[in-house]
Amino acid sequence: MEKGLITQLHKSFEDYVHQEDGVEYWLARELQLLLGYDKWDNFKNVIEKAKIACTNAKQNIEDHFADVGKTIEM
Repeated sequence: MEKGLITQLHKSFEDYVHQEDGVEYWLARELQLLLGYDKWDNFKNVIEKAKIACTNAKQNIEDHFADVGKTIEM
């Protein structure tokens, strides 16, 4: 991946960061579009593969992925 693209994506990720009680986090539905996935199902598969990689690296999935729901305004 070229350096310019990495720099651009890093800035974009920082634009999407949320903070609560001093903890930074990102919402998958927002990252989905940032990373170019039009369909949620395709991005959900990527998340599941990332969880497997996390397990293979002997990392606790819960330390890196929180299953949360975002309420929409009616």
